[in-house]
Amino acid sequence: MVSKFQSLKKNREFQAVYKEGKSRVNRLFVMIVLENHLPYNRVGISASKKVGNSIVRHRITRVVREVMRLHWEEVTEGYDIVIVARAASGEASYPKFESAIIHLLKNHHLLKEIKRD
Repeated sequence: MVSKFQSLKKNREFQAVYKEGKSRVNRLFVMIVLENHLPYNRVGISASKKVGNSIVRHRITRVVREVMRLHWEEVTEGYDIVIVARAASGEASYPKFESAIIHLLKNHHLLKEIKRD
């Protein structure tokens, strides 16, 4: 069964992932992953002022959350994932966001094969 989408909310949760997690990067994002020993994943999204103004940052956050929600079933459970937007993500379109996030999930070996009927 697929769990509900969970978020990292507290600063100490983010800091633990930053300090102990493994990171992978591409042009648009940095993804840091840490095993959480829970039966579900938690995702945190960070977009600094370097990315753009508040409108741009909130758009990036919404799009990243939507991409993760759509691919939630395909992600292996038991990890805290922090996605940090890089400056280039300010001008990117939805398909580029999706391919960049999937690329990073594959690099972290977090995508599992889903059998489609």
